[in-house]
Amino acid sequence: METQLQSIFEDVVSKLTTVLCFSMFMDTPEDERTKLISCLGAFKEYWGTLPQESHEQCVQWIVRFIHSQHSPKRISFLYDCLAKAVETNLLPPRMVCVALINSDSLEWERTQLWALTFKLIRKIIGGVDYKGVRDLLKPILDKIQVIPTTVSSAIVQQLLAAREVVEYILDRNACLLPAYFAIAEIRKLYPEGQLSHWLLGSLISDFEDSFRPTARINSICGRCSLLPVVNNSGAICNSWKLDPATLRFPLRGMLPFDKDLFEPQTGLLRYVLEQPYSREMVCNMLGLNKAHKQRCPVLEEQLVDLVVYAMERSETEEHFDADIGGTSQLLWQHLSSQLIFFVLFQFASFPHMVLSLHQKLAGRGLIKGRDHLMWVLLQFISGSIQKNALADFLPVMKLFDLRVHSVVVFPLKILITSDLSVKPQSTHSFAMTCIWIHLNRKAQNDNSKLQIPIPHSLKLHHEFLQQSLRNKNLSMSDYKIALLCNAYSTNSECFTLPMGVLVETIYGNGSARINLPGTNCMASGSVTPLPMNLLDSLTVHAKMSLIHSIATRVIKLAHAKSSVALAPALVETYSRLLVYMEIESLGIKGFISQLLPNVFKCHAWGILHTLLEMFSYRMHHIQPHYRVQLLSHLHSLAAVPQTNQNQLHLCVESTALRLITALGSSEVQPQFTRFLNDPKTVLSAESEELNRALILTLARATHVTDFFTGSDSIHGTWCKDILQTIMSFTPHNWASHTLSCFPAPLQAFFKQNNVPQESRFNLKKNVEEEYRKWKSMTNENDIITHFSMQGSPPLFLCLLWKMLLETDHINQIGFRVLERIGARALVAHVRTFADFLVYEFSTSAGGQQLNKCIEILNDMVWKYNIVTLDRLILCLAMRSHEGNEAQVCYFIIQLLLLKPNDFRNRVNDFVKENAPEHWLQSDWHNKHMSYHKKYPEKLYFEGLADQVNPPMQVQPQYLPIYFGNVCLRFLPVFDIVIHRFLELLPVSKSLETLLDHLGGLYKFHDRPVTYLYNTLHYYERHLRDRTNLKRKLVHAIMSSLKDNRTPGWCLSETYLKFGMNPREDNVWNPDDTYYCKLIGRKSPGPFPNCDWRFNEFPNPAAHALHVTCVELMALAVPGKDVGNALLNVVLKSQPLVPRENITAWMNAIGLVITALPEPYWIVLHDRIVSVIGSPALTSETEWAGYPFALLDFTACHQSYSEMNCSYVLALAHAVWHHSSIGQLSLIPKFLSETLKPIVQTEFQLLYVYHLVGPFLQRFQQERTRCMLEIGVAFYEMLQNVDQHSQHLSYMDPICDFLYHIKYMYTGDSVKEQVSCVCVCTLWRYGLTHCLSCVRCFTSHPTISSSSDWGVPGVHLVTSVELLTS
Repeated sequence: METQLQSIFEDVVSKLTTVLCFSMFMDTPEDERTKLISCLGAFKEYWGTLPQESHEQCVQWIVRFIHSQHSPKRISFLYDCLAKAVETNLLPPRMVCVALINSDSLEWERTQLWALTFKLIRKIIGGVDYKGVRDLLKPILDKIQVIPTTVSSAIVQQLLAAREVVEYILDRNACLLPAYFAIAEIRKLYPEGQLSHWLLGSLISDFEDSFRPTARINSICGRCSLLPVVNNSGAICNSWKLDPATLRFPLRGMLPFDKDLFEPQTGLLRYVLEQPYSREMVCNMLGLNKAHKQRCPVLEEQLVDLVVYAMERSETEEHFDADIGGTSQLLWQHLSSQLIFFVLFQFASFPHMVLSLHQKLAGRGLIKGRDHLMWVLLQFISGSIQKNALADFLPVMKLFDLRVHSVVVFPLKILITSDLSVKPQSTHSFAMTCIWIHLNRKAQNDNSKLQIPIPHSLKLHHEFLQQSLRNKNLSMSDYKIALLCNAYSTNSECFTLPMGVLVETIYGNGSARINLPGTNCMASGSVTPLPMNLLDSLTVHAKMSLIHSIATRVIKLAHAKSSVALAPALVETYSRLLVYMEIESLGIKGFISQLLPNVFKCHAWGILHTLLEMFSYRMHHIQPHYRVQLLSHLHSLAAVPQTNQNQLHLCVESTALRLITALGSSEVQPQFTRFLNDPKTVLSAESEELNRALILTLARATHVTDFFTGSDSIHGTWCKDILQTIMSFTPHNWASHTLSCFPAPLQAFFKQNNVPQESRFNLKKNVEEEYRKWKSMTNENDIITHFSMQGSPPLFLCLLWKMLLETDHINQIGFRVLERIGARALVAHVRTFADFLVYEFSTSAGGQQLNKCIEILNDMVWKYNIVTLDRLILCLAMRSHEGNEAQVCYFIIQLLLLKPNDFRNRVNDFVKENAPEHWLQSDWHNKHMSYHKKYPEKLYFEGLADQVNPPMQVQPQYLPIYFGNVCLRFLPVFDIVIHRFLELLPVSKSLETLLDHLGGLYKFHDRPVTYLYNTLHYYERHLRDRTNLKRKLVHAIMSSLKDNRTPGWCLSETYLKFGMNPREDNVWNPDDTYYCKLIGRKSPGPFPNCDWRFNEFPNPAAHALHVTCVELMALAVPGKDVGNALLNVVLKSQPLVPRENITAWMNAIGLVITALPEPYWIVLHDRIVSVIGSPALTSETEWAGYPFALLDFTACHQSYSEMNCSYVLALAHAVWHHSSIGQLSLIPKFLSETLKPIVQTEFQLLYVYHLVGPFLQRFQQERTRCMLEIGVAFYEMLQNVDQHSQHLSYMDPICDFLYHIKYMYTGDSVKEQVSCVCVCTLWRYGLTHCLSCVRCFTSHPTISSSSDWGVPGVHLVTSVELLTS
């Protein structure tokens, strides 16, 4: 092939030489054309014989041949030949351009060849398809990039030929390729912050600037200032994800976003890291997986900066005392936990962090926090030094150097006073000495010599520890034991003594015994647990050793089946140790995964009961997957025959009920979706009450998180299989007043799966029949067998009721039948008895007969101990009665709780004599025993045994009770009772009475504010017009806590003064100042600091959010008015809202309003409609400026030129950024039904694009269906605007945005819908032309005969076909 081509083109060149000699005589245009045709004749004939696969090689040879010529005239002529070949469809233009650009001979130094080549490309590139042009742009830019920064001015003109090609490609009117493709290639070559080549000058920058409106459409206003609430439902979405390498936002598309969006978001990560219990969110933000060890340098850097910040804070804190700590002490405590977690999972490198700390602290003179810093480092060193190389820890010695050589940074404590170790924080001042001891011990074990001897400044500390170690009679009155444990935890010889003292203190000596509640229950004699101050003073390694010792002892006693229960001190101390997240593997993880299974395997039911009590009454901030795992264990446990005894069965069901009702609304879906393959494991096969409680929790969770918003069916959702499995296990119905509160899809499910119910008449008939059998049967064994055998009707409690009603006594056979039935089967009898009671009370004649019924019912609970109050109330509350029967059921509940004094006295005494802060108490056991002696629990029908004739002597073996009683067991039941009463309007007064008498119990509720928040949120529609009841509910729960909380911990002073006082004649309507002050509490928040390990909420922000929402929902003001008032905090000029912090206030409003029910936040849609209908967006003359400047909130705000529309835009972004995906799923409907009919101007369209554009990425990740609906709505709106407008001035940004949607999100998914939109109405040519992303060629395009070969003869297809092609 090369030989033939050589012959052809050598002939062409030779003819050209001849022609050039006589060119002065033959240079007419016609002659030029003749020359070109004659020169191409032979090549055309040869080209026709070439196979297709050789075409590219042939063109490349031609280009090499041309570039080998030295005569510019020859090159020009040959290029003309190439152009003619392209014009006549002989050569494809794309192939020629590619060969020209990729030629090695095309160098900027050959200026004439450079200029001629790019002029040819400029001529023929118009015939290249858009993908080809895109592929050419990059090598053209690469060629330009190699031109040096300084060249001779004489050759600049020739070099500019390349710029002309680029300019032609980027010319939007030329339509060579979509500008969106061009910007992508340009941004790859010139990323943010990098200048383009000088030859291109302003061409590139101007082109990039043309995309800034598109970038802004896709940007959330003030995004860098928006902060989440850790552990809030909105915090687990994709809104907060960052690139783990750069900490930048994961922006979609190569667009020139604002500079701050490209900056590392260190402030956001730092803020989250500062929050207690934030480690899971940090991992979610950075995409860190504990299963894959990956170092994250940016996280490491922020941890170091946070430590430095803690040092600075300690330095500036008023009244800081290194021995007692300041408010920064909580931060140091939290930092210790964070450091251990992230280094343990190898997300951060300990030696790198220490070296970075040394670098940042050197010369700073920060001295007050030095001991706390060393304490934090000691935490990790002591627990990991045995398993890692000594070299990993030696960088700490550099910090020693700072202390030794820079007195300013680490000044010495010269004297150790005798009372130093009496203070809890003394362990921090010894931290550096302890570190040196651990390093020295490691060096000895590794047979290496530590390079640095003990610093002189630490010798006194070291001698003090050595002296204390020689004292064999260590006292618990000071912190010497903690000091010794911390210093020698890696030296078994020295560690045994101090740890032994701690262990012996809580185990009790072998002979001492104490009584526990119930009969025949003894425990080891130690009752005083280790105080939290002491546990806080122990290093992580020491705590791990202590908790390991406790767990080992518990398992040992379980294997030994000891008849002596665990010492109360041991149980309480173990509970306190489980609060430390840094020992999770041996703590709660070991508790759930190892200890519980081992104890169950050994059938150590007393210890199992103890562990479940701990979980019910002493655990805080347990991660949800552990709680659901325990729930699964409990359901398995309930089916084991050995657990079919009264006390253990009651404990298992009570614990399961607590676990179910305590699930957070944002936790339900993530946890239960883990069990979709086998939902049976998290559901009860027998307990209808537990399954009903789970359904109520599902209803509440899906309501609060707006999961079902916009949906009418559960089909295809995660909870469908769960609900179907529940209905197969325990078929049941719901009362209409309860069902009406469910989200619509759940209502539809239960209406479709209606279960036939036994009529009350048949129930009465069956009871009468069984009672006749009871009276007619004479053989005792036959009676016991008949009424207790499996499969017999669960009516025995109804029979006992009739016995008491008619004869006022029960014989021994009744007692034996109850024993034979067993605890598990008895629940079904209680369930039937609850229905029977409703029938009996409904048909009672009143008067004496009603009083008799009430007396008998209370005797069955308190006198005969046949059924516990909490189980009976739970069954009654969970029944599905309608109308009058429902009121009768709630009347029975009220009578049981209030009519006799038995329960009220128990509640009053328990509330009066006890405090909920168990972690601060050392005498809980004594108060616990005192209460049980006064009000003993009888769980084995002891009262009945005493009352039968003749009396029976029973001495049941009670399982140990350390914390529980009927009051605490009743609390989760009371939660359910309140909800049932709220659902039925006629019993409102009864609920107020219950709250008056029993509301004090909420003093001991582990989540009182969360319960109140969920209740007000879920029942917002029911409580909307019942302001007095709402006020009563808030008052009852909050006032129960007033003696145990600091002032201002929850409700604002203004609300307490005006909102709590019932004024029906003149309802308090808060003004704007009230709402400003309330939101001002949220940012930054004046709430008192506390130990968040034992708080209801994990951090201050979560606390502030929930108490603010509770107060807003408690107002006697419609939700719509409250929502508008919240929006007005920033939309109206408020003197209490500083301009410089406006985005922080918007962030606070976004957090609060999205945590409220729909009527509160849906008002934002009304504001948006108002803005879109405003003259600024509807009138062309109202705003004569650039619309994208109008909608740039940040720039407008800084220049004091903002308008209402930009404020609403920024606030909408803040609100939607914090919204759940359920709340956001209303946007497609809002666009199509509300906004589409009113959007008729270009400004309105751009405003809608600005509103919704930034959230397409989240829709794609979390709810693709909504994203596609939005994409269709955007096209429909554009069509509508096109029809109502004379001229569209901003077609380029609009089209760029639509291209962005197609190539980043929708792809071809909306092709069919959008095509249908445009069938009826064709868009004007101008818009279609602008949207053309490709010329529609059936084959290669034909270059027209026009002198401007850059405008090919093509036909334009509709924009929809192009955008969706």
